[in-house]
Amino acid sequence: MLSIFPPRNLIGLDIGTSTVKIVELEENKGKYKLKNIGIAKIPRETINNGVIINADPLVQAIKSLLSSLKITNKNAAVSVSGNNVIIKKINLPLMSEEDLEPIISHEAEQFIPFDLDEVNIDFQILGVNEDNAEQMDVMLVAAKKVNIQDYLDALNTAGIKTKVIDIDVFAMENMFGINYTHDENEICALIDIGATITNINILKNNASIFNRDAPMGGNLITEEIQKELFVSYEEAEMLKTGEQIEGIDKDILDQTITKTVSSIAREIQRTIDFFTGQTLVEISHIYLSGGTAKMHGLKEMLEDKYTGQVQIVDPFKAIKYDKKIFDTEYMNDIAPIAAICVGLASRKSGD
Repeated sequence: MLSIFPPRNLIGLDIGTSTVKIVELEENKGKYKLKNIGIAKIPRETINNGVIINADPLVQAIKSLLSSLKITNKNAAVSVSGNNVIIKKINLPLMSEEDLEPIISHEAEQFIPFDLDEVNIDFQILGVNEDNAEQMDVMLVAAKKVNIQDYLDALNTAGIKTKVIDIDVFAMENMFGINYTHDENEICALIDIGATITNINILKNNASIFNRDAPMGGNLITEEIQKELFVSYEEAEMLKTGEQIEGIDKDILDQTITKTVSSIAREIQRTIDFFTGQTLVEISHIYLSGGTAKMHGLKEMLEDKYTGQVQIVDPFKAIKYDKKIFDTEYMNDIAPIAAICVGLASRKSGD
């Protein structure tokens, strides 16, 4: 089974489509301090939609990070996402966790679009259903065994002892719970925009009530720049992040970025509008993370659409760090892409 409740003394290891992130925290009486953080790029086609295509560059990137950061703890929490991960909130009659465990596979069969022999299944009881006191809400999670094994094999080769395989949206929840507090019943949306996948997770009382993975992200911007300006993928990446290349028409570049960012914003809006249309509740806060969160215009487009507050998430808001070791400007710059990794690094046994 998947485990979303990890043991103690773990490093957080976030394996994305274009980068690998490692975070190591120290915890004392519920307070956190940053011990290590590192980011390494991995080549294109190393990972596609959460599936490992070529493990060798991933293994080398992890080994390099562990060595450069002098990390001796190799026990890790990692996370997965993509089309091979299914998350469903279901309603079942009230029962204990012990009573549910032997029948969860049978209950899951109608919600999981895979052969149950092909997946690992886990669940978490969220509480009594608000509309029916005789039922409870259960978060059901399933992930393809073959993809999980590919991760385990690569991590083992890199010297990592994988103690927990988590889900990106749950890691984001954990990060959010450490750093932010809101009034009871306030609705917040956590939106992590990666290279190829956008995770949208809507919370009430710090628990997920709706989530969706949208198959689009920052790579879409890169690909549009490449197509419109006839440059290589590597040059398009440079232009996307603000680097200058001689002979590039800046007006066309700006128009291309704005058009593609607008497409991502519309996809986010469609998901939020679907949720609010179904539930008739307003979202009070939207928190953006991931490498694309800081793209010019995205935050403003969402602010124009919604009355709630839209902001870039700060995964270090409640985490102390030595400013002599970790440059504040650097920490502010990497904050959006470190959110999932911080959530993983803060996992504890017995949570």
